Amino acid sequence: MTRQDENNEVVLPRSAQEVADDVVARVLARAGTARQDGGTVHSAYDGDQLELEERSSLRRVAGLSTELEDVTEVEYRQLRLERVVLVGIWGAPSSEEGATTAEEAEISLRELAALAETAGSEVLDGLLQRRRNPDPGTFLGSGKAAELATIVAASGADTVIVDAELAPSQRRALEDVVRVKVIDRTALILDIFAQHAKSREGKAQVELAQLEYLLPRLRGWGESMSRQAGGQVGGAGAGMGSRGPGETKIELDRRRIRDRMAKLRREIAAMEPARATKRANRKRHAIPSVAIAGYTNAGKSSLLNRLTGAGVLVENALFATLDPTVRRAEAADGRVFTLTDTVGFVRSLPHQLVEAFRSSLEEVADADLVLHVVDASHPDPEGQIAAVRHVFADIPGAMDVPEIIVLNKADLAQPDVVARLRSREPGAIVVSAHTGEGIDELQELIADQLPRPGVTVDVVIPYDRGDLVNRVHLHGEIDSEEHTPAGTALRGRVDESLAAELTAAAVRAG
Repeated sequence: MTRQDENNEVVLPRSAQEVADDVVARVLARAGTARQDGGTVHSAYDGDQLELEERSSLRRVAGLSTELEDVTEVEYRQLRLERVVLVGIWGAPSSEEGATTAEEAEISLRELAALAETAGSEVLDGLLQRRRNPDPGTFLGSGKAAELATIVAASGADTVIVDAELAPSQRRALEDVVRVKVIDRTALILDIFAQHAKSREGKAQVELAQLEYLLPRLRGWGESMSRQAGGQVGGAGAGMGSRGPGETKIELDRRRIRDRMAKLRREIAAMEPARATKRANRKRHAIPSVAIAGYTNAGKSSLLNRLTGAGVLVENALFATLDPTVRRAEAADGRVFTLTDTVGFVRSLPHQLVEAFRSSLEEVADADLVLHVVDASHPDPEGQIAAVRHVFADIPGAMDVPEIIVLNKADLAQPDVVARLRSREPGAIVVSAHTGEGIDELQELIADQLPRPGVTVDVVIPYDRGDLVNRVHLHGEIDSEEHTPAGTALRGRVDESLAAELTAAAVRAG
């Protein structure tokens, strides 16, 4: 039916899809994330971004179906976006069981919407419920589960995403009510990791995490392949004569999964020596290491590009880059150090991923300095800081590494939010990786925080050992340098191993 507005103009009724699009657009706009059809603004420091072009060329398009109306479409069909409804609860007495306030629940649901968009789906609606504890049966309870089933049927959704980690029994019971696929937050994050992993080690780590998640969630085979039922179960209609291939099949699947997990662990362990050797080489040459860590989509890759010109992938999406990237950088005082971009963190990061990516996360513990990047334009930056430090606590030695809080996206942040964060985090620095604001101050701060050589030397190096003089320039601090008939006279500070080589060369010259 049509209606007339105050100007007596005919206004057509809006479809449910248009209303849902507006709701999702407002949610994503408040979350500070771009939709998949939105562009990402890059700076000149981000390079050609060839990997982003490749990823975008494979992105699914809304409104297109795999069902062909004409045989000539066979070469041009594309996959339709998965249509999802989001579900969350709040009011739990502990933050580990869910959000404690409605505001926290809304922020978490907005983040879940951004995760769903990143995974390649279209968010239609969201549902929040207030309850003290999740229902052990359907997570939501029978009444709210029935309401969810109505919403799913009305919106035409084909997937429900729950903003928590579901027990296998809860997922099955909720699927029985809503009659569509149900996944939880952990499965969604694992799916994004599987799409974005590029390196051999990253793919192995993601597969290991997926198998650890899948193992306790193997489904039965229904009535077509009966499961074993030991003993007499009487009225249950099973017992003698009910034993079938179902139990054998699920046990074989579990055995195969365990065998695959064992193989992946061996492969990941075999890759670790190469990473350890590279770290040992940097330590032997006394090259300081700086790790960039922080919440996903906080701008870590953009900051790496700004400081080093690395040209790594930059995209306004969660978990856009997973594989660690190490690049050479130079401090404001000329000293050389390595800058490592690590995997991003998120609230309730699945413990399977923390375990699988432990070898990559150890880059943080082995660093001399950590740049903790925070999205100052996010609705809850304090929650991001707490989530990252919670993961740091699970990495041995990570909490002992000196930390610099880098409040990124200063061009988008509210001044009062920045002032509040600086008051809560003394020593924090405000930058914008996109515009370059505060980058010079950050480089000076890095130079001040990097470990300094501890051995004072006053030597004369022969002219045929210019390599040693070059190493002093790169990795040491020079107070004075003079060219004498015997060689180059140096006075300054270096590390112990270089000091020993300088002393040996100077003695031979004498």
